[in-house]
Amino acid sequence: MKHIGIALAGAIGLAGCASTGSAPDQAAALPEAPAAMTCRAEPAQYHIGHDATQAMGTAILKDTGARSLRWGPPGGAWTMDYREDRVNVRYDAAMKITDITCG
Repeated sequence: MKHIGIALAGAIGLAGCASTGSAPDQAAALPEAPAAMTCRAEPAQYHIGHDATQAMGTAILKDTGARSLRWGPPGGAWTMDYREDRVNVRYDAAMKITDITCG
């Protein structure tokens, strides 16, 4: 009796793998990849010397095409992880932007 239960459970499990005779549309099955948002620091260099504000951060994100922004306060330490979709903005004690890089 035990062997019949095991065989029945195996048959039911395999039934889900049975082919229906038609192949699924592979193009429809794959989700479209999101557009890459790679940071480009060059277009935002004119922000250097401006005040480090939320509005300026939003403008820098737009200009660089980055997905995220990391503020770097004076004397602050950063991790060395590199992210191609992130813009880094350093500012000084007077809250003036001193450096804009990607990573």
